[in-house]
Amino acid sequence: MKICYITSIDTTIKFILFSQIKFLKREGYDVCAVCSSGKWIKDIEKEEMKVKTIKFKRKISPISDLIVLVRLFFYFKKEKFDIIHTHTPKPGLLGQLAAKMVGVSIIVNTIHGFYFQKEDSLMKRKFFILIEKIAAKCSDLIFFVNKEDIETAIKEKICKRDLIKYFGGGIDIERFSLERFSEEFILSKKKQLGINPDARVIGIVARLVEEKGYLDLFRAFRKVLNKFPNTLLLVIGSEEPEKGDAIDPNIVRRYSIQNNVIFLGEREDVDELYALMDIFVLPSYREGLGISIIEASVMEKSVITTDIRGCREVVENGETGILIPTGNPEKLAEAIFYLFNNPEKAREMGRKGREKVLREFDERIIFSRIKTEYKRLIREKL
Repeated sequence: MKICYITSIDTTIKFILFSQIKFLKREGYDVCAVCSSGKWIKDIEKEEMKVKTIKFKRKISPISDLIVLVRLFFYFKKEKFDIIHTHTPKPGLLGQLAAKMVGVSIIVNTIHGFYFQKEDSLMKRKFFILIEKIAAKCSDLIFFVNKEDIETAIKEKICKRDLIKYFGGGIDIERFSLERFSEEFILSKKKQLGINPDARVIGIVARLVEEKGYLDLFRAFRKVLNKFPNTLLLVIGSEEPEKGDAIDPNIVRRYSIQNNVIFLGEREDVDELYALMDIFVLPSYREGLGISIIEASVMEKSVITTDIRGCREVVENGETGILIPTGNPEKLAEAIFYLFNNPEKAREMGRKGREKVLREFDERIIFSRIKTEYKRLIREKL
């Protein structure tokens, strides 16, 4: 069976879909990928997976998007895939349309979070709902990574309930385990990064865009330094200069926190970096499912994140972490103070967070869902 995974950027393949694809290859499927070119393409190809690079523009661009649709059409026609599986909004639309036009037998889409929110303008909501409805007309199955989006899809009549399956999110619980890292390793890693071994470390893993709540975090961190001057903010995430809300690392000078912030960029050793953190934060404004929250939780880190869909699905407020309102640096600072002042409670949240991840977000659960649904669709369609 030939499968094609389609997403807009190589980072999604490398850091979110890689384990799924490797699982499918072990199951005997012939899997290839389509995404924009990027620095991780060679790494992906090292896993003996063919990658077709097609440039997806992040913004809506009628001419560019039409060209992408045509290129996908001819690529699908040439390769004769049995299954097309799309991820992220634009590939979800263009990839499914092209697959439908070619006559691909099985078309699957994974919704990694709707782009529209309750507080968005009526015009914006209607536009994105229309796009999702068009895409859903092409789908034989739609996976959702969070349960709130399932209810939204039904309420807004985006698709019928019988097309929907809950997918969730999964991580490698053996890789993300604090037991792997000794005190000696942690001290050595801190020394390598120039971190004072006595410093408190707050960490965030997210793309450098305002949508992830960085400006709120920087304001809150300024308050934290007033009370706890020996604190470091560890920022792990790629820069995205093409995005309208891109964050320039030099912005920290505006908040006078530059001496206490380390920008590490996009990293492959993120499991090791979680081990250095005392607290993990993600004050995001929009998440499909907070994968970095899941990773931090299973590493037994207390988590502070925003009370939005995709985040509250992972964090039980007061039990495995703390939920705060979006756009509220004061509440974020208060939550950090609380965890710093109550270390035993912070450790308890970390332990409970790991237990929740083991129950709900072990990647093997996700693999079984993919396997079951693919087999069902193959039986019904092929």
